[in-house]
Amino acid sequence: QVQLVESGGGLVQAGDSLRVSCAVSGRTLNSLTVAWFRQAPGKERVRVAVTSRSGGDPSYAGSVKGRFTISRDSTKNAVYLQMDDLELEDTAVYYCAANTFKHVFSQWDYWGQGTQVTVSS
Repeated sequence: QVQLVESGGGLVQAGDSLRVSCAVSGRTLNSLTVAWFRQAPGKERVRVAVTSRSGGDPSYAGSVKGRFTISRDSTKNAVYLQMDDLELEDTAVYYCAANTFKHVFSQWDYWGQGTQVTVSS
């Protein structure tokens, strides 16, 4: 069973940087496609970044492209989301999600509990 545990959220000011982490257990990272989602209050959960099993060709939502970077560390079996130049609109609960498929980005079988990121002015 795959388990995902997010950490690293917090309260930051607009323009700051923050890195959230997703610790993966139950399977090796190279067997998982992993994504970061976020859900702001009163809004639907949306995907902000995804990385394939190989770690190549990451994909980003338009609202975060150029500011967020998804990365993987196979030695630590962890996935990270580096968030730079944070904006008030980035305030949300950030979730890590995974599946065991290759190049399938519409089905997510495993979810973490989420970590809160709050950006203040």
